[in-house]
Amino acid sequence: MKIIVLGAGAIGSLYGAKLSELNDITLVGRQQHADEINKQGLKIIGLEENTYKIKAITKVEKIEENTLILLTTKVYDSENAIMHIKNLIKKDTIILCLQNGLDSENIVKKIVGKKCIVLRGITNVGASFLKPGTVQYNSVSYTAIEKSEKSAVSDELASMFKKCGLNGYVSEDIKKDSWKKLILNCVLNPVSAILKVENRVIADKKLDTLKKLIIEECLKVAEKDNINFDIDFVKSINEALKDSKNISSMQQDILKGKHTEIDYLNGAVVSLGKKYGIECKVNEALVNMIKFLES
Repeated sequence: MKIIVLGAGAIGSLYGAKLSELNDITLVGRQQHADEINKQGLKIIGLEENTYKIKAITKVEKIEENTLILLTTKVYDSENAIMHIKNLIKKDTIILCLQNGLDSENIVKKIVGKKCIVLRGITNVGASFLKPGTVQYNSVSYTAIEKSEKSAVSDELASMFKKCGLNGYVSEDIKKDSWKKLILNCVLNPVSAILKVENRVIADKKLDTLKKLIIEECLKVAEKDNINFDIDFVKSINEALKDSKNISSMQQDILKGKHTEIDYLNGAVVSLGKKYGIECKVNEALVNMIKFLES
């Protein structure tokens, strides 16, 4: 299959590398990153040490038939990224939005309409962008893929991701899975960015009270959004993060002086809370702290 990875940062580059084992991959990224990959190959270090010979470009000029677009940009860049390829999309193009936050796929659907299949994807894979041409692979995780109306499409994608070592599977409830990932991110990303710590530090029990306050607000809003959980999120988050040496994407963005996705994480909870008449003071405070760090 031909795959265009739109947004070759840490996650996009790593996915492109892994998927290149069975597919024809093109990475779309910044000039320096693309130049280095084309000259020296894409270097993956950390959990594996390998150099992948992959084509890298800075702009999509053509989309061939039977192409998967793997959208791995930050959510706030989705509209701009898709607008640039809108007129190149074909009926058999598939767009898989592998991004953070709630409803990121709806941004894409508003632009492309019914021109092609648009699916949501979720992952907890950990990766860090070290320098142009080099990405560190920090942690293995899953790739959940939304069930398409044409179920064979999702099944084929999940099978291909699994064969490439990305633990693909078809989600039975992508909205609930999105909320589950959102709640993890609402704890992990802002707290790690504010404290400037590795992910594993967030598992410290001294932070449990803060985690509970964040999670309680998220669960109240989720319930109004017709999503209910029977999960001990504090225990689940502590277990998931206790050995993770990864640096959260939000902390990486803050360290690089870049804009973060806070509006699509805790900010999304605050906005939905206002819609449903639920105060989310803790999440709102985290949003304001991150925006202070951004500025």
